Amino acid sequence: MSVMTYAQASAAAVRAEMIRDKTVWALGEDLGRGGVFGQYTGLQAEFGTKRIVDTPISEAAIMGAAVGAAMMGTRPIVEMRFSDFALCAIDELVNQAAKARYMFGGQTRVPLVVREPVGMWRASAAQHSQSLEAWYTHIPGLVVVMPATAADNRGLLAAAIRSDDPVVYMEHKDLWTETGEVPDGDHVVALGKAATRREGKDITLISWSRCVQECCAAATTLATEGIDAEVIDLRTLWPWDREHVLTSVARTGRALIVHEAVQVGGFGAELSAVINEELFTVLKHPVRRLGAPRAPIAYSPPLEAAVKIAAPQVAATVRRMFG
Repeated sequence: MSVMTYAQASAAAVRAEMIRDKTVWALGEDLGRGGVFGQYTGLQAEFGTKRIVDTPISEAAIMGAAVGAAMMGTRPIVEMRFSDFALCAIDELVNQAAKARYMFGGQTRVPLVVREPVGMWRASAAQHSQSLEAWYTHIPGLVVVMPATAADNRGLLAAAIRSDDPVVYMEHKDLWTETGEVPDGDHVVALGKAATRREGKDITLISWSRCVQECCAAATTLATEGIDAEVIDLRTLWPWDREHVLTSVARTGRALIVHEAVQVGGFGAELSAVINEELFTVLKHPVRRLGAPRAPIAYSPPLEAAVKIAAPQVAATVRRMFG
């Protein structure tokens, strides 16, 4: 085990995969200086400018070049800087990368990873703070991944790079400096597998990315009040681990889905629908969701905090489910 930050873990994953597979390369803005959050630190010096490629400021051009390169046999890592900026390249991703394998009858694949930093971070305001994962789970052909720990950022990114399908890989900006133990060697975490972060018998908290930490903190508080909460980190939103989630909820009888994204139309609605369809007769309480209000994210820190999901809100929602 090595202790490293979430950002360092991702750089370690990229480095290991570039050593393992000469077709892996990365392109995007400011990669030569290590990336906006230091997630490419030292890689251009080690691998050169032909494998860690600095590009012009054009997300559509970056994504278009990567899609073509992936179809020609390489494995690009596409850096979008912020998930908000990736909207400038939505056609290349959604109408080209996601559909090429199907439209060409499997004669070509698009093995690329699109890194889209997400979430609220230090008063970054409405155009730099969104969590848009639900948009991508709606698109056939895309894999959607959201790691919550340094170890998973190492292992899931390695798995994403090795995937033969396009992966939308969403790292929370507020987690870049979080540290944790990361396994040494060839650490790969399978896509589509959830993890239980805390075991419990009274209620299942289902989350991903930064909100996993909030759920764990809420569970610790609730334990002092006699409520034993299980916390599931979904890790991969598509495909999501139905068996893991349904097994837990069937045992606890209660489910609360927590995410930073706007609650309206969020991925929590899909999870809630499936849980209700599959487990309606064993539920002790209707499934609840906790997400952000349908409002732009403000630059003002107090206003930003007003729409940010935190442990006290999670705990308060759980209490109401036992009232």
